[in-house]
Amino acid sequence: MSKHLSPAKIHSGLKHPVVDADGHWLEYTPVFAERMRKVHGNKAADGFIAAMESTNTTLKLTPRERELRRIAMPGFWNRQAENTLDRATAMMPKMLYQRLDEIGTDFAIVYPTAGLRLPRIKDDETRRAVIRAYNIVTAEYFRGLEDRLTPAAIIPMHTPEEACEELEFVTRQLGSKVGMFGSNIARSVTQAKSGPGVESVWYDVFGIDSPYDYDAVWQTCVDVKMAPTFHSSGNNFGLRNSPSNFVYNHIGHFAAAGHATAKGIFLGGVTRRFPQLNFAFLEGGVGWGCQLFGDLIEHWERKSSRALERMNPDKLDRKLLMKLVEKHGYDDIADALKSRDGWPDPEGMRLTGHREELDDYAPCKITRKQDWVDLYAKPFYFGCEADDRMNATAFGKGNPFGAKLNAIYSSDIGHFDVIDYRDPLPEAYELVEEGHITKADFRDFVFANAVRLWGKQNPGFFDGTVVAKQAAAVIAAMQEDAKPAKKPAHAGSAKVTKGKRMPPPRGRKPSATHVSM
Repeated sequence: MSKHLSPAKIHSGLKHPVVDADGHWLEYTPVFAERMRKVHGNKAADGFIAAMESTNTTLKLTPRERELRRIAMPGFWNRQAENTLDRATAMMPKMLYQRLDEIGTDFAIVYPTAGLRLPRIKDDETRRAVIRAYNIVTAEYFRGLEDRLTPAAIIPMHTPEEACEELEFVTRQLGSKVGMFGSNIARSVTQAKSGPGVESVWYDVFGIDSPYDYDAVWQTCVDVKMAPTFHSSGNNFGLRNSPSNFVYNHIGHFAAAGHATAKGIFLGGVTRRFPQLNFAFLEGGVGWGCQLFGDLIEHWERKSSRALERMNPDKLDRKLLMKLVEKHGYDDIADALKSRDGWPDPEGMRLTGHREELDDYAPCKITRKQDWVDLYAKPFYFGCEADDRMNATAFGKGNPFGAKLNAIYSSDIGHFDVIDYRDPLPEAYELVEEGHITKADFRDFVFANAVRLWGKQNPGFFDGTVVAKQAAAVIAAMQEDAKPAKKPAHAGSAKVTKGKRMPPPRGRKPSATHVSM
């Protein structure tokens, strides 16, 4: 715990509630599976047990066996033992409910632990049965605790149809308000060069290059008033596949998974087509979100349609190129250019991969500075563990255009990296104590941003909860800010400024390649 203040002391000094946007509970497999069997049959229960057994199967392998099969080292001893109080709390939602004041939380969204792996079940029928049963049983466990706790239902994303059906079921039949959406779906592809029957996988990030159109899912999210939140693993992928070292595999894996999905959603124009939706990427922090924001802008300055015109081969001054080569004495290059009519690479330089649309950003329809804020900074939310020092970057002035990103407080209680349930709030508050963020930033971090994430889609999300009054005020302010600005009476005589050069993002110097809007 913080050497400075206890959770109760910190909470007593706040003028706002604390909303935990991502805690976890531990589903006790022997009992949970039998409850699943009762509500949805043997396929659901047996499929759940099989999914849980995969870690034990891997841990039974020797290091050499994992190395030969190139199987990633999973976590072991990753449940609280010495701290039996917290272990019991993680297993029983009623006990967590009773301890919320002790840990400094007013309201908490609780995500799965065992359930994190269920969207990765390969067999379609088994996956759908397991997830349907899981959602029913989870809702039963949390019934009667709604004023301070709400569990996340699992939304499988293997196909839009599957996702939409589960969305409709959990919201209309179970009353679910939060969904844990699967992401980076593994798709099989046969590699002809590898020989018959040899398969590899690629990962579907929905927004681009998917075999399915996921717009039906995003529209269903709008209809049922649920913000998509992604809490997917990046373990076992490519460079996170060490057969010997779990820490090597684990560090950064949530960030990598979120990074891939966020890029796909943004570049696919999803936030342009669905401005009503917010999206959250959990447990990876916000540092990668700040970097991606800048990276997307920098690439746009060089790869948007207008920027690409600078690279159009037809704009090459072949006579000037030849003159410069000859001037500097590169006779061999000059001879090669002459044989190509002055073109360095007459065939290759015009190849575009048979693309009809050359602008990778075309679906985003970016024309002005505000588009970057509206399409990225506003709709994207980033789950941040309390002790992550990079949380401060969300509120820093170094972000493009001085934008603040939406960091949301995520305690991660229930998992191995929280030694004591009383640690997260004091650890998060240390950024205020040390002057890295302001008290207003802290309010956004532990309260207001979470309200905006879920309240935009569902203004009644917090109705009936202990934070209803304070959340309603945040939602009302958000709705007021979203109203179109009224034009001044003299607007008709205002000077036209269309075509004005867009200033570079704050903290960066203008360059010769900077593109005006």
